Amino acid sequence: MDTTPADTVPDPASPAPEVPPGGASAPGADGGASRRQALDAEFRRLEESAMWSAQCQFEEGKRWRATHWALGLPATLLAAVAGTTALVESTGATAAGILALLSAGLGAVLTTVNAPQRASQAVAAANVYLSIQTAARQHREIDLPGWSPAEAREALAALTVRRDEQNAGVDPPSRRAYRKARANLDAGGQTYAVDGSVSP
Repeated sequence: MDTTPADTVPDPASPAPEVPPGGASAPGADGGASRRQALDAEFRRLEESAMWSAQCQFEEGKRWRATHWALGLPATLLAAVAGTTALVESTGATAAGILALLSAGLGAVLTTVNAPQRASQAVAAANVYLSIQTAARQHREIDLPGWSPAEAREALAALTVRRDEQNAGVDPPSRRAYRKARANLDAGGQTYAVDGSVSP
């Protein structure tokens, strides 16, 4: 019986198929790693966005508190001086009237601006942003390595909804608040001591 050499003897010139180090990789492994990197990047973006928003709202709270004092203190002092002038000097009725009008005007502006409530709202919004920032950091550094991509995506979506809802309910910060927030962050305002001892 005839035997074809090519059917029985392997061709020494044909190289054996190469096997990647560590064996064959599972299908989709590269895609899973890429998706995990994308999720990590999105958590970082969400963390940074919340950090900036928190700092800006804290600065807005400071501004509204300063506005309250700038308007309220002169209004109170003018009212007191006007009353004293009217009582002490019978000829000071005109001056007392002017002071009273100024005091009433400042009081009306203070009521319209409603600085105390705006300050409280800004600080409350800043604290919500801080909680979103903390959650994003903890998810990224602690939870993400053990999560499946679906679990990480679900957590990211939930945090994104919280951030978007918070954005819709607050006044946008002023340019001054943004500049002061940048100065605070550049000075290490959100740097923890432990961060210097943790390897990236």
